[in-house]
Amino acid sequence: MIRAAVAGIAGRMGSRVAQVLCESDGVELSGGFEFSGHPMVGKDLAEAIGGSPTGKKIGGRIEEALGSADVIIDFTNAASSLENLRAASARGAPMVIGSTGFTPEQMDLAKELASSVPVVISPNMSVGVNILFKLVAEAARLLGDDCDIEIVEAHHRFKKDAPSGTALKLARIVASSLDRDLDEVGVYARHGMIGERTGPEIGIQTIRGGDIVGEHTVIFASLGERIELVHKAHNRDNFARGAVRAARWVVGRPHGVYDMSDVLGIK
Repeated sequence: MIRAAVAGIAGRMGSRVAQVLCESDGVELSGGFEFSGHPMVGKDLAEAIGGSPTGKKIGGRIEEALGSADVIIDFTNAASSLENLRAASARGAPMVIGSTGFTPEQMDLAKELASSVPVVISPNMSVGVNILFKLVAEAARLLGDDCDIEIVEAHHRFKKDAPSGTALKLARIVASSLDRDLDEVGVYARHGMIGERTGPEIGIQTIRGGDIVGEHTVIFASLGERIELVHKAHNRDNFARGAVRAARWVVGRPHGVYDMSDVLGIK
């Protein structure tokens, strides 16, 4: 039985990950923690996930969970996840990180810390989205420079980073498939008299509103026709189930950074 602790267990994603852990075979919820000073620190895990009292308290730092966990699942934010990874790597504890918004420098640090521990880092833990990554790469390769490519993502009003990590990964996949530099051809907003669209550009557009869980559309538009590849998340369960699947997979792996394509065997 793999014991998993959840970072940010009182949050929207953390609490759902914890609930899915309790419903899954081969894994168990060993603990959870929040940032120091959070009002849930010191309370029973059941107050974050529902159900009967567990006798386990919500901690105020990762060190309180590491002693009883085989793996840490973290959907907090990039900066917090890195600090948790620093502590986990010092103790040799694998991690599954679903946080988004990592800068290139933060990713470099994550890779450095992962030299002593296996870590799955993915902007989207959904199995469906990771299949979308595969399909988009193949479509871009087949269609080549004959299509204008646009990515549109929509999320709830509370999401703090934009574009989403998933949209950025989709854009990087397209750029790589077409041998383009996203830093040079990425277009994140359009307004006013901007002139005609250039051939190489890759558009990444953002929508924020209401309680949209997550939607990503990749448009391949040529003169006379277009192809659209779409993924819509109906709730957070698909992300939580993917994270639990990754937690089962990562324990016992060689040190280094992995993503969900490694977990699913579709790289």
